[in-house]
Amino acid sequence: MSDDGAKTRYPGYDVWRKCDSPSWDAITRAVLEARVDTPAQPRFFNPAQWAVLVALCDGVVAQPAGRTAVPVEALLDARLLATAGQGWHDARMPRWREAWRLGLIALDAESQAAHGLPFARLAPPERSALITRMQRGELRSEAWQGMPAALFFSQRVLRDLYSAYYSHPAAWSEIGFGGPANPRGYVRLYKNRRDPWEPVEATSPADTPAVARKNARVR
Repeated sequence: MSDDGAKTRYPGYDVWRKCDSPSWDAITRAVLEARVDTPAQPRFFNPAQWAVLVALCDGVVAQPAGRTAVPVEALLDARLLATAGQGWHDARMPRWREAWRLGLIALDAESQAAHGLPFARLAPPERSALITRMQRGELRSEAWQGMPAALFFSQRVLRDLYSAYYSHPAAWSEIGFGGPANPRGYVRLYKNRRDPWEPVEATSPADTPAVARKNARVR
């Protein structure tokens, strides 16, 4: 899942190498394989909503250059398709699925009103400015149907997009995460100690070659 030459705090580390090691059990393998194989096309959203979502993910989630990209929009689409709700929601917001559909439609309407273009066709500066206005609660067109734009940003956009991002093995490799503690667990629990199946963090560019060699053996 990792890419040679990419700048990372954990050079040489690829969490996917744990797939057939004692670090992961069959349940973990199945869950991660499903995430990696998530179809890169919409099944919950319609094509217009999907185009807005792809552009929104691009504008909100900064993906490290040179690393395997995390298909955030596809992961979110799959979650919404499979799960009716999250068990709770803010009373000021529609239900989870409805909030996402409504928010994407409203963001596209705001883009058309401000720039005469769909949100997906905006240049990055204009797209970023519109996202910032959404974050500040400055978008108040009738297309939102009373849903506060700032709440949509904080409770749906940030939570759901970053939850999707950090559910993927490529993001795990980026942050040095090895997956669930079960079944292997952790032995060296004192500070500044690591188990052999945990990656080493590079503290300076000079450390990178030696750290990469160590991390290539992590399983």
